[in-house]
Amino acid sequence: MTGIDPRAVVHESAVLADDVTVGPFAMIGPDVTVGRGATVGSMALIERNTAIGEECTICHGAVVGTDPQDLKYAGQKTSLRIGDRTTIREFCTINRATSENESTLVGEDCLIMAYAHIAHNCEIGNNVVIVNAVNLAGHVHVDDWAIIGGMTAVQQFVRIGAHSYVGGACRITKDVPPYFKIGGVPTRPIEVNTVGLQRRGFAEETLNKLRQCYRLLYLSDLNTTQAVRRIREEVRNGPEIDSLIEFVESSQRGIIK
Repeated sequence: MTGIDPRAVVHESAVLADDVTVGPFAMIGPDVTVGRGATVGSMALIERNTAIGEECTICHGAVVGTDPQDLKYAGQKTSLRIGDRTTIREFCTINRATSENESTLVGEDCLIMAYAHIAHNCEIGNNVVIVNAVNLAGHVHVDDWAIIGGMTAVQQFVRIGAHSYVGGACRITKDVPPYFKIGGVPTRPIEVNTVGLQRRGFAEETLNKLRQCYRLLYLSDLNTTQAVRRIREEVRNGPEIDSLIEFVESSQRGIIK
């Protein structure tokens, strides 16, 4: 199937690239843009002020760009932007932002699996995987290459660091540092995300540095401030170590312990 199915409804102000495919009974609202090579599945809904990147796939029954589920919202003009080559699977819901001229952002090359929910003002990086039935509250930040396991709930304003791995059915109320794996009930740190980092080509020397950081943060008797000081003193500098330190020191909610 190519082109726009005659049973679809496309608002006159929507702008679709020439090769976009739209399935039966899909609805595309006002001021929506859909990039080259994108596919919008049957019965999907793309509401107003939403920009879909090139080669994206919006699957059957997904609902994106709808009003935020926020009592403060009073009809302000807000938006949703989804980057190139991102896949939104069946029955996902993604809301626009709350305040005037703000955006909910989903990056490039992401996979958002079925029944996941991304609330208002979330910012999702590139190459992120959000597994089935994950629920992200408002203002959650998920950095590049993070993976969030199925049925996990993430509290508002939490940040999930780059290259981290969150196990399934977790409850996340604190920030998750980059490069680490967390999981279990109750949720707790487990180890460095070694397998994920190896798959992405991280050097063994870097992995050893991160293991040393993990031991200082989580397997010592040091508090977080003391652990960061020891990391600075004992672990050779590198971009990954610098970003880990910056993440921990800038955390507003505190890191998971």
